[in-house]
Amino acid sequence: MINLALFGPPGAGKGTQSEFLVKEYGLFYISTGDLLRKEMAEGTRLGEEARSVIASGGLVSDEIIVQIIEKAIVENPEANGFLFDGFPRTWVQCYILEGLLLKLGASLDLLVSLEVDAETSVSRLVERGRSSGRLDDNEEVIRNRLREYEDKTLPVLGYFREKGVYRAVDGARSIPEVSDSIRALVREELSKRPVNVVLFGYPGSGRGSQGAALARAYGLEYVSTGAMLDREIKLGTDTGKRIMELYDSGELVPDEIVVRLIEKRLSEAGEVRGFIFKGFPRTLVQSYILDGLLRKRGGSVSTVIDLEVPTLELIKRLDIRSKTDRAMPYDLTTARIVQRLKEHESKTVPVIEKYAQRHRVEKVDGTGSFEEVFARLSAVLERALKGNRG
Repeated sequence: MINLALFGPPGAGKGTQSEFLVKEYGLFYISTGDLLRKEMAEGTRLGEEARSVIASGGLVSDEIIVQIIEKAIVENPEANGFLFDGFPRTWVQCYILEGLLLKLGASLDLLVSLEVDAETSVSRLVERGRSSGRLDDNEEVIRNRLREYEDKTLPVLGYFREKGVYRAVDGARSIPEVSDSIRALVREELSKRPVNVVLFGYPGSGRGSQGAALARAYGLEYVSTGAMLDREIKLGTDTGKRIMELYDSGELVPDEIVVRLIEKRLSEAGEVRGFIFKGFPRTLVQSYILDGLLRKRGGSVSTVIDLEVPTLELIKRLDIRSKTDRAMPYDLTTARIVQRLKEHESKTVPVIEKYAQRHRVEKVDGTGSFEEVFARLSAVLERALKGNRG
C-alpha cells in the first residue's frame, strides 16, 4: 500500500499521470473537486452543505473537505493506496492531511511534483484550447492560473520537502518518460519496506518446503505455525499437550494459541527484511489479526501467493508423506486427509478471496519438480522485492 500526492502547474500532465498511477498501482483517486460534485449529485448532507456555500459565492471550508476525503478513504478499504490530486492546496491543509492519515493509521509516502516551466505550460494549454474549445485555455487566464498555483503551492511543497517525501520529476519530457520516472520513485519507496509474504496452498501443495527455501534464498524470516506448534508438542508444554488433543480430534488450533506464538516469533525476530507466513492466516478472523500484528511493526502484507495443485495430486502426496518421518497428524488416515482438505476449502479459500479484493493474489502452479516450482515462486518474490507489488 502506498499513498501519493501529485502536484504540478496547469498543463504539467497531472491528469495523464494520475490515470497511469491509478492503473499501475491500484490506487483510489482523490480529487476534492470530483468528490464534492459526487456528494452534491447524491444529495448527501456534506453535498448539500457544500452546495449552500457555493451558491452564496463562498469557498467550501476545510471542515467539509476533510470529511469528504475521510469518507472516501474509509469507504474504499480495498484500495492499494490513495492518490491525492490538488490536495493539500494550502499550508494549513498539509497539517489536515497529515492528521487525517495519522488517524487512519497511514501517512503520505510520496509527493511527486511535475516540474514544468511557465512557457511550456502556456504552450500546452493554448494548444489544448485550440483543439478542445475550452474558453479558459487562453493565455491571459492561463498565466493568472500559473501565478495562483505558484503563490499557493510553494508553501505546500516546502512543507513536504522538510518531511522528506517531496520528489521532483521533469514534466517537460514525453509521457512515457515521465511515467517511468514516477514508477522508479514508487519502486524506490516500496523497496525500503519489509516484504511480508503470505503463502497459501492446500495441505500437500509444498508450502512448507518451498516457503522455507524461499526464506533462506532471500534472507526473509520463515514463520510456520505448524513448526511452532510442533515445537510446543516436542517440549511437552501444557500448550503442546492441548495442541496434540486438537490434532487427534482433527480440529484446528484456536486463535488464542496461534496468535500468542506468532506475536512472540515476530518480536524475537527484531529488524528483518521481511517474513514469509505459512499456515497463517487460515481464517478471515486470522487475516485481520495478521494485519494488526504487521501494523504494530509499521508494515503490511506485501504479496499473497496461492500455490495450486490438483486435488488428486494432493491426496497422493499426503498419502506418500504419511509413510515417512515427515508425516503430519492429519496424514495418518484418508478420512483425516479429506477432512483437512475440506477445512481448507471452507475456511481458508474465503481468506484468499478477501486478499484478492485488496491485493493481486499470485496464482502459482505447484506441480512439477521442486526446482521448477521454486523458480516460479522466485519470480513472484523478485517482483515484490523490486517494489512491483499488487
